[in-house]
Amino acid sequence: MDTTDRILVIILVTLLSVFFLLCIIAVTVIIKLINSLREIVGKADEVIDSVESAAEAFKNTQGKMAIFKLINNIVKMSTSKGKDK
Repeated sequence: MDTTDRILVIILVTLLSVFFLLCIIAVTVIIKLINSLREIVGKADEVIDSVESAAEAFKNTQGKMAIFKLINNIVKMSTSKGKDK
């Protein structure tokens, strides 16, 4: 091997080691990003569950409030009829 071959081999080895190092760093960052995304998705699921339960409670309360309003309207109507007489 003469000097140009050795220089080319050294350049290629250096470039390959830099490439492998960059690949390792990129894979590490991607793994950390995926773990962060998993945590965010988990928290989003918890928020969705709490919103669903709050909506269900509101729905149940709204039905009870509608019955109360109906009874209140009936009482008002009967009271106003009593005043008219």
